[in-house]
Amino acid sequence: MILPKKIFVFVVVMLTLIMSSCSNGSGSLGGGPKPLVTITMENGGVIEVELYPDKAPNTVNNFISLINNKFYDGLTFHRIEPGFVIQGGDPEAKGTGGPGYRIKGEFSDNGFGKNDLEHTAGVISMARQNEPLDSAGSQFFIMLQDNSYLDGKYAAFGKVVKGTDVINKMVEDYQAKSNTDYAKMKTVTVNTYGVNYPEPEKIK
Repeated sequence: MILPKKIFVFVVVMLTLIMSSCSNGSGSLGGGPKPLVTITMENGGVIEVELYPDKAPNTVNNFISLINNKFYDGLTFHRIEPGFVIQGGDPEAKGTGGPGYRIKGEFSDNGFGKNDLEHTAGVISMARQNEPLDSAGSQFFIMLQDNSYLDGKYAAFGKVVKGTDVINKMVEDYQAKSNTDYAKMKTVTVNTYGVNYPEPEKIK
């Protein structure tokens, strides 16, 4: 069937707008691929994490920005608590360091209602101080087990999709202290599949 000229032009315009929004907006728009982070450990292990900009957009922007600036390269998972979390992203490896700024906490206890991602095993979330709530910067943690107590209190923003065995081995090596490189991140990269994620909104 041949469409009338006006309808044909309308269809072409709409398809162009849809394709444009998919290529320039968030990776979650239009069902496109989500950002994929690759953490390559010093010992060769690889952990892949899928990010969810629809859950915590500024948190994802911040993580991608830090990765692109090679902030995490060479840092360690300075906190390893078997049965709970592994935590990294502190340039001082003491649990108190950061990038020199803070970001808003995207979780319900801080008045941010969009983020319903639960803290189940493999979920990545932002570490922060008890107060203020807007105190996250660069430190993040990965859940080793489900812990619903953290839901709504911390900004979860992605999940491990590959490398659970690497994480488990890291915990085992930490307990046995058998490998000095068990917790060191050699490189951290991100594939945004051509989507441009803006710089995060920062709190000085």
